[in-house]
Amino acid sequence: MVSVHHYDSPLGGITLASDGNALTGLWFDRQKYFGATLDESREEKELPVFQQADQWLNIYFSGKKPEFTPPLVMNTTPFRKIVWHILLSIPYGQTMTYGEIAKQAAKTMGLTHMSAQAVGGAVGHNSISLIIPCHRVVGSNGSLTGYAGGIDKKIKLLQWEGIDTSKFFVP
Repeated sequence: MVSVHHYDSPLGGITLASDGNALTGLWFDRQKYFGATLDESREEKELPVFQQADQWLNIYFSGKKPEFTPPLVMNTTPFRKIVWHILLSIPYGQTMTYGEIAKQAAKTMGLTHMSAQAVGGAVGHNSISLIIPCHRVVGSNGSLTGYAGGIDKKIKLLQWEGIDTSKFFVP
């Protein structure tokens, strides 16, 4: 059974999910693909991993970089796992383009080329938002596209991290 927990962030409610040991989901309430990896059978439960995630979120929303990552389990396809691991490597306060991620993913997979659109699909289906920082991904032309939580939240999250969002645009 999946355990769930709720966190009230400055940007709205967040639902977290766990297998009992690790975080398996983190979504802004009502975001696109909300709860995509949640089983129908779930219960509200207090777990150590939720305490760790709450601590991580408290640090993050205080405007500081969390110096740890709660235990994570990525319940997804092998391709998405590759992309999500690349997302985890994007430093706090920095961004990366879909194209840059595509190049890294292609190299990891032993390919000469990878579609930035395929990467966009993997980024968009990230089920552990914020901690796996899909909000730090931007278009190569500076566009702020593709955040399941909404572009308004993406902009606020980037600003939270001290990123100058005036260099980006919303198409």
